Amino acid sequence: MRLAMLFVSAVVSLGAQEPCVLSSSHDEFRIIHVTGRPKLSLDESSPQWADGAGQSLSKDCYRQIDYPETRTTIKAFWTDSDLYVFFRCPYSELNVFEPANHGAARVGLWDRDVVEMFIGDDWKNTGHYREFEVAPTGDWIDLAIDLDRKSSDQTWRSGWETLARVDEAQRVWYAAARIPLKAVSDKPVTEGTKWRVNFYRIDGPGGNETRHFMCWQPTCDRKRGNHTPESFGTLVFGR
Repeated sequence: MRLAMLFVSAVVSLGAQEPCVLSSSHDEFRIIHVTGRPKLSLDESSPQWADGAGQSLSKDCYRQIDYPETRTTIKAFWTDSDLYVFFRCPYSELNVFEPANHGAARVGLWDRDVVEMFIGDDWKNTGHYREFEVAPTGDWIDLAIDLDRKSSDQTWRSGWETLARVDEAQRVWYAAARIPLKAVSDKPVTEGTKWRVNFYRIDGPGGNETRHFMCWQPTCDRKRGNHTPESFGTLVFGR
């Protein structure tokens, strides 16, 4: 089962570092509205990303550690139909599945380098949300999560679009996604709508004892890994 596998894979060596403590307050990511339906792009200098709201992640999910050398930039905006998200990921060594397979969801993508988004609109049943992952190779997976049943639906498809590329000269990889709003919520999305969200990146070679598990909002829970909805921040749909 996907969640059980993640719980096991989330165990990392604490070493001498102190575990983090879950904060009672969480960050907001306020994004702007864009008219039309722009073509998805990996060009970070394009107006759609240059003007988009930004965040970054570099903190270890479970320990009081920061990884400034792999600080990941996140950009996002929304249209009447879609949520657009962009990642810029510096790296030292890639850890990917080969060959790539863009035609189907890659189960187990979380065992290699990847960026992840956990997004939900339900503020009452917080264990219900969607999971989206993209790898440097362009491999992807999307899942419907239900923590109440300790399950994930690997057959669920959101209808999203993804792109990825690797700049080997600059040692940076990029990913972008266009996620239909209706894949996350059946309620209308308008200015002021708030969703629950967290962003993650898994980076580096080797096993889980050496890979870096980074979170926008640290989860501070090695046993449950990334699936800690009480740690999620807030995505605010602005203008």
